Amino acid sequence: MDLKKHIRSIPDFPEPGILFYDISTLLAHPSAWKTTLERLSNIVKSYKPDMLVGIESRGFIVASPLAFVLDLGFIMIRKKGKLPGKTISYEYALEYGTDTIEVQEDAIRKAQRVVILDDLLATGGTMAASKALLSSIGANVVAGVCIIELNFLEGRKRIDMPIETLISYSS
Repeated sequence: MDLKKHIRSIPDFPEPGILFYDISTLLAHPSAWKTTLERLSNIVKSYKPDMLVGIESRGFIVASPLAFVLDLGFIMIRKKGKLPGKTISYEYALEYGTDTIEVQEDAIRKAQRVVILDDLLATGGTMAASKALLSSIGANVVAGVCIIELNFLEGRKRIDMPIETLISYSS
């Protein structure tokens, strides 16, 4: 199945000049979504993770069902102030300013093998920050996996771990 046929492109979202690749149409098509999860499952299980980590918010949509299918735990990386209890924060640079992500302090045990999941890899900033955050608390981050990669933004060059994607766009 050609999964690209189930990705909708929306021009000028969230701002003029941006072409947004929307997975909503993929999620709404049962056989395309099932195929996506099957392909992602095969990739993820090859890394033998103990835990899957989803990046807010579409990463939750990807990581949660995979964790269920693969009989793994699932944890969330969220923007600052969104997780209850004690958290560990990581601030990182954006094109204009900074952002902060957090994970719950007790979410990962030392040396646990984790795979980070998101819907899309663009500049790589959030994926790289997520890896740095998880590594800082002792996780063994073995890979990042996404449905879509925007190759022209060269995000994987910012990330020092294997990156796997199902769909890529060159422009």
